[in-house]
Amino acid sequence: MSSALFEAITLRGVSVRNRLWVTPMCQYSAEQQDGMPNDWHLVHLGSFAKGGAGAVFTEATAVLPEGRISPQDLGLWNDSQEAAFARIVSFIHSQGAVAGIQLAHAGRKGSTYRTWEQRHGTVPVDDGGWTTLAPSTVAFGSYKEPVALTVEGIREVTDAFAASARRAVAAGFDLIEIHAAHGYLLHQFLSPLSNTRTDSYGGSLENRARALLETIDAVRTEVGADVPVVVRFSATDWTDGGWTLADTQTVARWAAEHGADLADVSSGGNVPSASIPVGPGYQVPFATAVRTHAGVPTIAVGLIEDARQAEQIVATGLADVVMMGRELLRDPNFPLRAAATLGVDVPYAPQQYHRAPMERTRA
Repeated sequence: MSSALFEAITLRGVSVRNRLWVTPMCQYSAEQQDGMPNDWHLVHLGSFAKGGAGAVFTEATAVLPEGRISPQDLGLWNDSQEAAFARIVSFIHSQGAVAGIQLAHAGRKGSTYRTWEQRHGTVPVDDGGWTTLAPSTVAFGSYKEPVALTVEGIREVTDAFAASARRAVAAGFDLIEIHAAHGYLLHQFLSPLSNTRTDSYGGSLENRARALLETIDAVRTEVGADVPVVVRFSATDWTDGGWTLADTQTVARWAAEHGADLADVSSGGNVPSASIPVGPGYQVPFATAVRTHAGVPTIAVGLIEDARQAEQIVATGLADVVMMGRELLRDPNFPLRAAATLGVDVPYAPQQYHRAPMERTRA
């Protein structure tokens, strides 16, 4: 039986075996607080590759130490981190999957405690935290007020994205994603709610998009023409006066003109008080709108938890790729089960598991 979800997709010469990919999911598990991936990340990410996903993306990986969300976040700013990632990428490749990395800078949402800890909010400097940076001195909720980046500081961040992208390619990653969503630094520049600058990086949409477009330019120059670049957007701030879907459509088109290949369309994260109507597939219409009106291939994300739901999204042209998170945490073998549910024979089910064939009746 044919399936749109299990058709390969090719981006700049990189062929991905299917359209069911692993979304970046923060693990907060670099326990030495040095940004180093470890055995947890190897098993966590490797299980998805073994389970049949087309592409496996790392969590938000900081391009600078002060770009981490928490002290336990991953980073890619030195040789040791690059070597540790290479080990993980090698295993992902050995299972036939493509390896992607999400490069990020948390900006004003950095230096925070892990989500499951009893303490919340900003980690003090004397407890392993740091002074956060942002477009403007506008705090995120009750977090500590950030320091506004200078123009020179913005360029240092842009250069850091490029340097991390270079290291990512050296480590073997096939896809590079630039994180410009969920209220992190590049999203902070995009939204007028977090960017009150009056220089060339603030004010008009063109100015607010400048930091992102310069980052795409720098990454594209660094990785060359053969490496696909993805940009994650939050389609809306879900708040009056904030970033909008129309803004996303415009900037996604500009991003493509600057060398981006896919728009990964999520939403929210920049306003703690935003009211978001969460439900199954609630963000898919945003991916469709960007794909239709901006003419850009898109990835759909957000409570996509059923094989037939994912198949319908790709088969009807609502998006080109589906990324999943929670369902894969529950079952890293979900892609193989989804293939069985859809009646698709895939050649990459692990032979070691042949005694436990995937069910055809469950998604």
